[in-house]
Amino acid sequence: MEKSSATAPLVSIVMATKDTEPYLPACLDSILAQTYQNWELIAVNDHSSDRTPEILDEYADRDSRIRVFHSNRPKLIPTLQEGYKHVRGELINRMDSDDKMPADKLEALVKEWQKHGKGIVIAGGTKHFVDEGEVGGGFLRYEQWLNDVARQSAHYEEIYKECVIPSHSWLAHKEDFDAVGAFDSEIYPEDYDLTFRFYKHGLKIVGIDKVLHHWRDRSNRISRTWEEYKDNRYFDLKVRNFYELDRDMTRPLVLWGAGRNGKDMAKLLLTYENEFHWVCDNANKIGKDVYGIQLSHFENIQQLNDPQIMIVVASPDGQKEIRDDLKKWSKKPVKDFWFFA
Repeated sequence: MEKSSATAPLVSIVMATKDTEPYLPACLDSILAQTYQNWELIAVNDHSSDRTPEILDEYADRDSRIRVFHSNRPKLIPTLQEGYKHVRGELINRMDSDDKMPADKLEALVKEWQKHGKGIVIAGGTKHFVDEGEVGGGFLRYEQWLNDVARQSAHYEEIYKECVIPSHSWLAHKEDFDAVGAFDSEIYPEDYDLTFRFYKHGLKIVGIDKVLHHWRDRSNRISRTWEEYKDNRYFDLKVRNFYELDRDMTRPLVLWGAGRNGKDMAKLLLTYENEFHWVCDNANKIGKDVYGIQLSHFENIQQLNDPQIMIVVASPDGQKEIRDDLKKWSKKPVKDFWFFA
């Protein structure tokens, strides 16, 4: 690891690139425009079929801070692994080659990290953009939620809902990143898996109330097209980590919600344990037997001794009502309940 100045540590930005010729110059220009100057870009080409490698070489010729490599194995995680072999910096960040950085992204991340030091991950907000048309409502809602999480530093409280740190909006010390396994885990979605590894290893996440990344939405982005990013992969990842990190088998388990999410989750839970309590507020479902579990009214939670509650109700209004009920019953987030949708 290259020795860094105490006041301006070297930031290694790891970026996988594949067939992003139309977007790559704007991405690289946004990195070159950073107000924080002590960075290196480790750009790794993943078997591109367009001019992506040539563009990378052109920029590397212009600025020695840009270093270009080529992945031996296809797909995102092996490409990131190849890039990580070459980092020299004290601090680690990741970038996507079709996105853009606000000019003060690295400066804001480093400045906040220096207040805390090792053992801390700094995470900021994000803003979606498109070249034509408008950003979809689902992405806008996700963006607002991500920014609220960052503003409140509520990452671990909300971790089972959705990935709480976008893959590009964090900064960590290399020793901390190595301790959690860096990019070695070949589990997709890789950003969500990494967030759970931060959680597992006890790293504290400090949020910044600031947009630190401009996230391009396009129809052929891999999160839309790859099988590895389908919804069921997220449920599997959530439940596996819940049982490893938060499930206390001495306490009764409650599943709250009987819609499609509830049924999908119930099937998964039955692969981990034979019995749990399943509750909802739907009069047409209460008393019914589904997968061998009888649904009951959510008020019955009050009769259980110190339950752990998994909530899969997706409606924002429904979630607000549930939070109000849980607060009335003196239930605490992370200790007693988690939202999974």
